[in-house]
Amino acid sequence: MIEKIELNRGWTLICNVAGRHDLPTEIPAKVPGCVHLDLLANRLIPDPYLDVNEITNDWVGKQDWSYRCVFDASPDAGKVRELVFDGLDTVATIALNGEELGRTSNMHRTYRFDVSERLKRGSNELVVTFRSAYAYGAEMEAHYGYRPNNYPGPGNLMRKMACNFGWDWGPTLVTAGVWKPVRLESWNQARLAETRVSTTLAGGDGRVTVRARIERQDGVGARLVASIAGISHVAELVEGSDEVEFQLTVPAPQIWWPHHLGAQPLYALRIELRDSVSDDLLDAYVKEIGFRSVRLDTAPDEHGSAFTFVINDVPLFLCGANWIPDDCFPSRVTAERYASRIEEAKKANVNLLRVWGGGIFERDEFYEACDRAGMLVWQDFLFACASYPEEEPLRSEVEAEVRDNVVRLMPHPSLIVWNGNNENIWGFDEWGWRPIIKEGESWGLGYYLDILPKLCAGLDPDRPYYPGSPYSGTMEIDPNADEHGCKHIWDVWNDVGYEVYRNYIPRFCSEFGWQAPPNWATIEESVHDAPLTPTSNGVFHHQKATQGNDKLIRGLAGHLPVPQTMDDWHFATQLNQARAIRFAIEHMRSHRAVCKGAVVWQFNDCWPVTSWAALDSAGRRKPLWYAMQQAFDPRLLTIQPHAGGLAAVAVNERTLFWRAKISGNRLRLDGTVLAEFEFWRQLCARFEAKEFPLPADIATPGNADSEVIVVQMLDRRAFHYFVEDVDLKLPQPKLSVETSPSVGGYAVKVTAETFLKDLCLMADRLDPTAVVDSMLVTLLPGESHVFQLQTANPLSAGDITIGIVLRSANDLVNAN
Repeated sequence: MIEKIELNRGWTLICNVAGRHDLPTEIPAKVPGCVHLDLLANRLIPDPYLDVNEITNDWVGKQDWSYRCVFDASPDAGKVRELVFDGLDTVATIALNGEELGRTSNMHRTYRFDVSERLKRGSNELVVTFRSAYAYGAEMEAHYGYRPNNYPGPGNLMRKMACNFGWDWGPTLVTAGVWKPVRLESWNQARLAETRVSTTLAGGDGRVTVRARIERQDGVGARLVASIAGISHVAELVEGSDEVEFQLTVPAPQIWWPHHLGAQPLYALRIELRDSVSDDLLDAYVKEIGFRSVRLDTAPDEHGSAFTFVINDVPLFLCGANWIPDDCFPSRVTAERYASRIEEAKKANVNLLRVWGGGIFERDEFYEACDRAGMLVWQDFLFACASYPEEEPLRSEVEAEVRDNVVRLMPHPSLIVWNGNNENIWGFDEWGWRPIIKEGESWGLGYYLDILPKLCAGLDPDRPYYPGSPYSGTMEIDPNADEHGCKHIWDVWNDVGYEVYRNYIPRFCSEFGWQAPPNWATIEESVHDAPLTPTSNGVFHHQKATQGNDKLIRGLAGHLPVPQTMDDWHFATQLNQARAIRFAIEHMRSHRAVCKGAVVWQFNDCWPVTSWAALDSAGRRKPLWYAMQQAFDPRLLTIQPHAGGLAAVAVNERTLFWRAKISGNRLRLDGTVLAEFEFWRQLCARFEAKEFPLPADIATPGNADSEVIVVQMLDRRAFHYFVEDVDLKLPQPKLSVETSPSVGGYAVKVTAETFLKDLCLMADRLDPTAVVDSMLVTLLPGESHVFQLQTANPLSAGDITIGIVLRSANDLVNAN
């Protein structure tokens, strides 16, 4: 059996930096890790996440660095000894006992070096030297020529996490280091060099296809023994061949479903490599897999062409969010943090995470957590917002990287699609790249339309591949067309208000978003300006979007008044973000017959920043998180302008039909009923959006500035206002608050004396660790709502400060 010795201890970082006499010669280092984390742990740099410290760390990414480790070994002439690096960031030279083993230039690959003849008995010295990514990038630009890139830095000229070089939500922190585990492996006779496992459904049965490549010493006979769910198969390696392929059929397995539809049963697959004579175990592959089918329907139809994911033969509307690296230093993200973030997405009724192409292929723990949670995964290949050379050496690096990661990730049932790139075809078509890229010069299209689809078809034939996001299915059609493929909506936020979302009915929207600052406690933890203002140095530095603060204020226009204080700015912009995305989601879901997915930009953050995220970098829920939870509810009731009037639209993504009375009123804000209706025993089938036109006396206001429509269907409720808040006569908020102990914290009961719109309990203003179960609650006069607050701190009603802790749109409208 293969012996694996982890080499994750005893490392030092050699700090031989010209002109930096303040640095020691070497410092203790942590592997997996990176230079920034080691310098930070040894108090040699300030925390780049705090204040404006990011800019004081620019020098780190411009230096070369070396990591050194001494380990003991006992050479054995009968064994093969290999050093295995799961991830090196990025341009590295590896030396063992002063002798160069090899060079690397790809953060996203695994590297293996045979050191059988180079190990010494006893002490061995391993040194990994990292070249500055900037220096390497300059060399590559001279080699390839300039290629347009929407962001600074040479991320498109090398295989490194592109957002390291800065993004409109991320800092410029150009890392280097051994970012994944490293180990010494020893084996004799044979090992599994590559194991490809593909699972799907074949009728009512589960089908597992195994394709394996074996590395073995001369004359060694071997066989594979595979087992799953009581089914086993033995495959002998044919003489002269080191590859084998076979299938296992599992009769009537339990089916793996996305979390909103069913359970996520996982089956243990074990593949053993055994000596064909002695039956000794030589190597083993163990993976938990699930049985489900997936296809992407892009067939022409009366609207253009579909973009519908069909899981287990069910066409779904996907409620998604984009996922970026959860930390600028990815080695810091633990399995527990992955699981916590994914659970937060699940609680927000998200059923798809799109792993975005400017980051990384996440570690195994991410996909394993998604498998367990029933969280679907859309995986971008790592090309984003730039043109990419297709010449060597980048071409071979891309091919090797794709093979590494497709083979590694393809067993996961959560993974449902490979996507070629993020916005690069769109960028070439619409962002002014055409005149910059010379005639005949490559820019990446050959990857997306040729190399990647061929690799995916050969390696992972049971999973769909799509060339890009956005992309319309052909280069003959505008890549961001409504009627075809997947669409990104970015004129909303960048140029126009969120009401413009209603101008679009895409087939599938894979990006749309609206900005807001992180939660108050996160700002206070990361910025120490006195006073805090939207434009104070630290707060402003943690806003990376071009004219981002101006867009936050411009986006309030026509919806909410311009805030005059920092507290109001913070709440108004967070509330506006929540409303914008809820508005967009409810609109798209109401057109379910045409649109089959809404994937919000973005779910998470990598550092404390004003951004499009629903969950800030500290893991705190912004109001947007609650808006997504409500708008992505598998049973949604919304009021939409359809067919020339107003309609209540019931959207049902559950497996059972939804039958209930629909009733509603047109009310004055003081609660006076002006008109009412009831539709008895209305039926919304599963996987359907059903319209119920509202009567004219409900849909037509008497006084638009002081009336509201309220529609009810069982426990779901929807509101419609005839004017925006700036013109709505919202009263001064009057309410009462009671608190009582409950499991894990307190129940906070709020009773409305006046109409209260979008009531929010800002839990982190009470306790930075507190979590509240609900937000954005609208109450009619006399109604109550109980917020469940998780906190270990003592609490009384007097702590619930109105206008600070307990907020509503009424506050903002009446503040001026």
